[in-house]
Amino acid sequence: MKFSFDQLPRIKHPGSNNFFLLAGPCVIENEEMAFPIAEQILKITDRLKIPFIFKASYKKANRSRLDSFSGIGDKKALSILKDISKKLDIPVVTDIHSAEEAQLAANYVDVLQIPAFLCRQTELLLAAGKTGKVINIKKGQFVSGQAMRFAVEKVQSTGNENIWLTERGNMFGYGDLVVDYRNIPIMQKIGFPVIMDITHSLQQPNQTSGVTGGNPQMIETIGRAAVAAGVDGIFLETHPQPSTAKSDGANMLPMDKLEKLLEHLVEIRKVVNRF
Repeated sequence: MKFSFDQLPRIKHPGSNNFFLLAGPCVIENEEMAFPIAEQILKITDRLKIPFIFKASYKKANRSRLDSFSGIGDKKALSILKDISKKLDIPVVTDIHSAEEAQLAANYVDVLQIPAFLCRQTELLLAAGKTGKVINIKKGQFVSGQAMRFAVEKVQSTGNENIWLTERGNMFGYGDLVVDYRNIPIMQKIGFPVIMDITHSLQQPNQTSGVTGGNPQMIETIGRAAVAAGVDGIFLETHPQPSTAKSDGANMLPMDKLEKLLEHLVEIRKVVNRF
């Protein structure tokens, strides 16, 4: 792999030989919600020696309905992410949606995430790469694992080699996703760490209500299979009360189930490390 945690000096437990974790709520709803979630995940990952990057979108640019929640204000949400990073001494990651957002968000976070629907957007990838930040490119639901090398090459053209790739399923008809676990080793051969998004992979998009559905009872199944397949990192969204979350509540993991899930995945990782 061409990546090391040297680009994330605040990462904890970098030598644990565990998978790393990107986790948090879908979107920053307010400061009172975000900090307790970050603190709880950090407590769990410290005990299990899992390298942890706190994740939350500062705004949601891709929503089905016009009246869906999109954020509390860009700079306000980004400032909350920066405060979490500083006060808890952990790296943070957020999504960006346009070339103009790349440098703005780079002033506040450690990792810039390219949403799956935007993984082929050349100007966005180039702008993200030029920030020098770690760039996590989510594989589009319409893209093969092999084709993600072209997205990687766009970022590399800026001189940035700090790249992750995230698998999150492929479209199956209009309203479901399936995960092809072959994409994990296929994308690893491109030369960069591969992450499995174990919550968005269970989305059920294009619902007639205009609100994306989900299948969260399968989160552990997706996670177990990904770790067994040798994935480098795990991405998940979690919330104390997913039913009240302002975005993606239908496929988020309830916070009270997070610790047990990670315990199980760590045990599987120990077995994988023996081979």
